[in-house]
Amino acid sequence: MNTQKRVMAIHDISCVGRCSLTVALPIISAAGFNCGVLPTAVLSTHTGGFTGFTYRDLTEDIKPIAEHWDSLGLRFDALYSGFLGSFEQIDLVAELFDRFRAENGFVLVDPVMADNGQLYSVYSPRMAKGMAGLCSHADIIVPNLTEAAFLLGEPYVGDDYDRSYIEALLKRLTALGAKQIVLTGVSYEPGMLGAASYDSVTGETGYFALKRIEGYFHGTGDVFGSSLLTGLLSGRSLTKAMEIAVRYTHRCIVLTDEAGLEKRYGVCFEKAIPYLIELTA
Repeated sequence: MNTQKRVMAIHDISCVGRCSLTVALPIISAAGFNCGVLPTAVLSTHTGGFTGFTYRDLTEDIKPIAEHWDSLGLRFDALYSGFLGSFEQIDLVAELFDRFRAENGFVLVDPVMADNGQLYSVYSPRMAKGMAGLCSHADIIVPNLTEAAFLLGEPYVGDDYDRSYIEALLKRLTALGAKQIVLTGVSYEPGMLGAASYDSVTGETGYFALKRIEGYFHGTGDVFGSSLLTGLLSGRSLTKAMEIAVRYTHRCIVLTDEAGLEKRYGVCFEKAIPYLIELTA
């Protein structure tokens, strides 16, 4: 009997610039899981740091793909969504969650839509509100601080926060429906950067951070979410999976910084994959 866990990654394909499916598929696969993909859009590059990129919305392909999956009897131990290509995809992806989640499977939503206080150029406030609805279908959500603010309809606080604010924010996010929250881009002390977590079932909060590497590194949210998923599928607790994701993402950033690579092309996660395998073994 095949006991290999099956994952469905629902993200866009940015053909150049390592993010979305071009990091989710190899990271999840390298950790030993069977990763299928559902592309939500195809872009020539990602939208950060590039202009003139092409954009093809794949909304019309989702229902036919789902019908074929159903004919094959497919079910997934984890469904993992990120960047969506249109407002209409929100309800379609929610239906996929309900339809294809295996018994004892889970749904992880990374509400990819904003950073540094601003929505991405192809997103709208309507889309942000819809993304909050999608989070109600998730077991785990992984927003950054900007996305958390949009999900809750609250002002973005930037760096003006403390531990009590973050812990209260995590609890407010569970009101959207997900029982477990991981908030990325969190720092409680100068020179450090990491993530904070909250499990509303156990009441446990967590925090893990490593030395901040200066600069903005594109695609790290997708690297984080994908490696967090591998930790959870490997049987780690939410707090431990978060630590794995912080460690792996940090290693990818360090390798990219040391090599002097252009940041908008993403981090060189490939060279750090052996480290992820070690962390999740």
